[in-house]
Amino acid sequence: MSQALVFMMGDFAAEIPTDRRYARNHMWAVSIGENTVRFGLSAYAVRLLQDVYFIEFSVESGTSIASRQEIGAIESKKAESGIYAPTQARLNQINTEILADPSAINVDKYGDGWLFDLDQVAETLLTAEEYVAHLENAWEVAQRTIKGQANAE
Repeated sequence: MSQALVFMMGDFAAEIPTDRRYARNHMWAVSIGENTVRFGLSAYAVRLLQDVYFIEFSVESGTSIASRQEIGAIESKKAESGIYAPTQARLNQINTEILADPSAINVDKYGDGWLFDLDQVAETLLTAEEYVAHLENAWEVAQRTIKGQANAE
């Protein structure tokens, strides 16, 4: 992994490596072949979820998916959420190891904790700098949401 930018989430430093691109839905993307891009959850997303313990996909390898299409679900200590395609593409491969043990998402989010590989990525992804700017714009809303959830408990 290359150098990383840091986005502060209160006292927590979310590292944003500069050797990859980012989707607005908080996934990182790195090219692993001529036409293959690997995706996983950014440190920002993993911190908001906290302790992912279940993940499933509702699509299979080889499926063409639309941008923002729900393709699976994830459960963690803090939330249950859909997993949405970051872009229009064909799903090449799902990381089957995280289906059996999703703890890699928590401990190696930019390595073994990857989610899936896509082929023919159609949309433009953000640079690390653009993603940090996106996080800065979204952080205030995220904090209000987190505080609202904490007050509801």
